[in-house]
Amino acid sequence: MSEASARRKPNEQPALLDTELEHLPAELRWREWMGRVEAVVFAASEPVPREVLARVVGKSCNLELVIDDIRAELAGRPYELVAVAGGWQHRTKKVFGDAIHAAFGTAAAEGGKELSQAEALVLMCIAYFQPITRGELSSFFGKEVSRGLIGVLRAQELIASGPRSPQPGAPYTFVTTKTFLSQFGLDTLRQLPDFEALEDAGLLSKERLLAGNIPAGLGWEEGDGEEGEPTQSVVEDEAL
Repeated sequence: MSEASARRKPNEQPALLDTELEHLPAELRWREWMGRVEAVVFAASEPVPREVLARVVGKSCNLELVIDDIRAELAGRPYELVAVAGGWQHRTKKVFGDAIHAAFGTAAAEGGKELSQAEALVLMCIAYFQPITRGELSSFFGKEVSRGLIGVLRAQELIASGPRSPQPGAPYTFVTTKTFLSQFGLDTLRQLPDFEALEDAGLLSKERLLAGNIPAGLGWEEGDGEEGEPTQSVVEDEAL
C-alpha cells in the first residue's frame, strides 16, 4: 500500500478510542481513566457534563469515584475540580482570590460586569420564583421593573426566556441559565439556600426586599457587585 493511500481521507472518522483498556492492569487502567477525565475538563472552557466524560472511559468506570480521586490528588493544589452547572470544571480555590485580583485586577472566574444592587435583587427573585414574568416581578416589588434592567441580566446570559405564562396575553417568563449556575458556583438550583429557612432565620423577608436591601447569608460570592455599588431603585420609570 502506498503512503498516499495509507493517509486518512479528510472526511474519514478518527480511529475509535480504546476506552476499556483491557490490556492494562486494573491500577494502570484506573490511572489512565483519571488522566483522561482531568485532561478533558482542563481543556474545556465550560463545565463538562457526565455524558461527555463517559466517552473517554470504560463502561465499568465509576465516574464519581474517578472525580473523587482526582479531587484528592488536587487537595494541595491552588485549584480544584468542582461540580457546577451540571458538569465539572477546574476552578481556582477561593483562598487565592486576592492574589488573582492583585495580579490581574479581576476575581477568578468572574464574568461580565458587576451587578448593581437592583440587578442583584431582581436576579435573586427570578432564581427563587422562576418561571416568573416581568409583571409578577413588578407586583412583588410593588413598582415597575424595567425592560432595561431585565436586558442587563439577559445580556450577561444570567437569565433567559422561559415558557409563556397562562396569563392573558401569554407573556414570557424568565428563568436562570447555566451561566447563572456557573457564575455563582452552583451545580443545580437545589443548592440555593432554602427560601423559607432563610425567612425563619430572619435572614430574608419580603419587607427587606421591598426596602431595597440585599440580605446577608444568601450565598452570593464576594465581589459580585454588592459592595461599593451606588444604590439604585429596583424600579425605573420606563413604561411597558
